[in-house]
Amino acid sequence: MTPSMTAVVLAAGKGTRMRSARAKVLHEVFFRPMLHHVLETVRQAGVDHCAVVVGHQRQAVLQTLEGFAVTPVIQDQQLGTGHAVLCAQAACAQTDQVMILCGDTPLIQAATLREMIAVHRERQAQLTLMTTMLDQPFGYGRILNDQDGKVLAIVEEKDATPEQRAIRQINAGIYLVERAFLFDALGRVGTDNSQGEVYLTDIVAIANGRGIPVHTFVHPEAVDVLGVNSRIELAKAHATLQDRRNRELMLAGVTLYAPDTILVAPDCHIGQDTVIDGNVRISGATTMGRDCRIGSGCVLHGCTLGDGVTVGVNSVLTNWTIAAQVTVAPLTCGNG
Repeated sequence: MTPSMTAVVLAAGKGTRMRSARAKVLHEVFFRPMLHHVLETVRQAGVDHCAVVVGHQRQAVLQTLEGFAVTPVIQDQQLGTGHAVLCAQAACAQTDQVMILCGDTPLIQAATLREMIAVHRERQAQLTLMTTMLDQPFGYGRILNDQDGKVLAIVEEKDATPEQRAIRQINAGIYLVERAFLFDALGRVGTDNSQGEVYLTDIVAIANGRGIPVHTFVHPEAVDVLGVNSRIELAKAHATLQDRRNRELMLAGVTLYAPDTILVAPDCHIGQDTVIDGNVRISGATTMGRDCRIGSGCVLHGCTLGDGVTVGVNSVLTNWTIAAQVTVAPLTCGNG
């Protein structure tokens, strides 16, 4: 029998490095709040149930959860990642395994989570943590291994020695843990660290102390698992998602000229053999048929285009329905 699983998504933090009055997970990346990308990935990975831990600006975050089948969990005080997971204990009461993710990792992919789940279950592991390698690991928790490669602990940047800060293997912040061990271990984690917080990472040392093997799932594509902590990283995440979407379209038979300047929202459908010139933005569940031609500089939102439609350059159309084979003149603007 396949074990049941709950994903716990941590979305309670302030995100001070964003330099913003808005909660970090609400910042938009590629047409939607970054938290939505994480929740959609969890859904696509086939996880049975999802709980979202909210705290900072909880009402705004809760409002954005509408439409997602999730259980909201309140963290009244932000006392660390371990404390955040403890707050979700009741939401995980009926599950066998708990996957823990952060709400600021919009690039994580469902295939990666599915592979991690398969490896964890194949090993019959109690604790699996995702890691990756970084040339510049500043800011991330380092993985401490013994000479045989056994994971001993995770040390946070602020608590690390200079030698430990040179370690390139970092904690990606994604865990898969057997529920019984997870909450028993978290109940024993103290706050003896520079932040005075309950660190989720301390469950690794607790597992070692009990003779429980700590397994790693090393993801080779570091960009997929890194969190967004600044406007610079937000822009990089946006560009990565844009590139993924455009590759998907091109592989499906859509021609994109200057794809790095073209934005097509995930909820839009573009027909085969359509050609899109540069500097185009398509959003709002726009659909278009086959053999369309969208000129450079166009903005389409909420539109429906039949087969063979041509939209002239620099047109801005909202909620238009255009019959097959119609040509829209350049510089056309309006709400249909």
